[in-house]
Amino acid sequence: MNITASDVKDGKLAAEVTIPAVDVDAAIRKAYRDAAHKYRFPGFRAGKAPRPVIDNMLGAQAVLAQATNDLVGATEPKVLNELDIVPVKEASYDDLDIVKDRQDFSYNVTFPLRPEAELSSYDPVEIEMPPEEVTAAEIDAQIDMLVGYHATFKEIEDRGIADDDFVTVDIKDIHGGESLAGQGRMIAMGSGNLPSAFDEGLIGSGVGDTKEISWTPEETDAEEASVEVTIKGIRHRELPELTDEFAKTSFGFDGVDAMRDAVKLELEQDKSSKLPGLKEQRSVSALAERLELTEMDKDYESTIFSELGQNFLQNLSQRGMTLDAWLKSSQITSEQFIADLHHQADDVARESLALDALARKLDIEVSDEDVDAEFERAGVDDPAASKESFIAEGRLPAVRDSIRRSKAIEWLVGSARVSVVDEAARRAEADDDADEPSEPSSASDAGEGADE
Repeated sequence: MNITASDVKDGKLAAEVTIPAVDVDAAIRKAYRDAAHKYRFPGFRAGKAPRPVIDNMLGAQAVLAQATNDLVGATEPKVLNELDIVPVKEASYDDLDIVKDRQDFSYNVTFPLRPEAELSSYDPVEIEMPPEEVTAAEIDAQIDMLVGYHATFKEIEDRGIADDDFVTVDIKDIHGGESLAGQGRMIAMGSGNLPSAFDEGLIGSGVGDTKEISWTPEETDAEEASVEVTIKGIRHRELPELTDEFAKTSFGFDGVDAMRDAVKLELEQDKSSKLPGLKEQRSVSALAERLELTEMDKDYESTIFSELGQNFLQNLSQRGMTLDAWLKSSQITSEQFIADLHHQADDVARESLALDALARKLDIEVSDEDVDAEFERAGVDDPAASKESFIAEGRLPAVRDSIRRSKAIEWLVGSARVSVVDEAARRAEADDDADEPSEPSSASDAGEGADE
């Protein structure tokens, strides 16, 4: 088989494939054998009808057309492996001729590929990382979370909604807010689960108030949406005081100090296992921000969207849960789930393209030994058989892509410029600043000395 490929143009690679006559003749013979077994021909046992009889009953062009389709389908994986490409959707074939006996067969095929984008910089990325040792602020944050499990909720009737309240509301759709409509919905103020306009619009409202809230969704060219919200209840979350007695009765520790020691040990173990992955994640994310691509290719995003969706559904199935049950337990709509999955797909696509660009800049190569090692690491029973299966299906280029990206990540993480930051302390400081009332900047701001 001979393959002549063009340069990639507009995200597509065109190739001319020529199959030698000996392989064409083999495909034709197989097509006739298949036809002889598939159909009944009077006077002949199954599989024994000769070619002239088959031609007379089915038509010679029909069998040769089947041979053509079989031949093209069988050669596509070889073409993918030879060109080392991973199309983002099915290939398109120019007008296919019908194969002929004892003649080479040529056809033209076009593969849509993911876009090749450049980075604004190929210098090492700069990221922030938490310290390797456990900090007091991290222990405080973990203990606050544990204590939060024992929080109680107090019904509020003498004031309006504050920015850390939990609010029960009825939401009526006015325009474009169908996914949010419902009775008795619970909203955690400041959680970020709903458009920011909700927090802004509800602050100060009291039980029984009805307000119309409008916002513009983040989707491109989206129209303004609006809903009518009626406040049914306001609750404030109250935390118990952390004392030695509370630590003992609620968590089984001798006291607060013992609880802090146990939390520190757990955080140390957690950090040692998670910090390498966090560094990789932040390095790749920082690299993706340099991607010079204003709009993601829809076919590539759709491919990743499908992969993420399939993986998610498989994980749910392994846990014995359906998507409808998960949506209900998570209190999100199918529209919200799909929108979030598209957002994730766009992020993954950008990270992948950024790593591809870095791999090209670094001239990363993938050897046969690299491929063999990848199958060995996969943990399958027969790595050699698994590799042969990938080759037969034209999936080896995807393995090579994965190895290139892994090598790019290795360089990226190893060269990253890291600033160590106690992020837990920073978050606590930000929360404290948010809780403190702002100081008036002048006498007039405080309502003093304003003669009008």
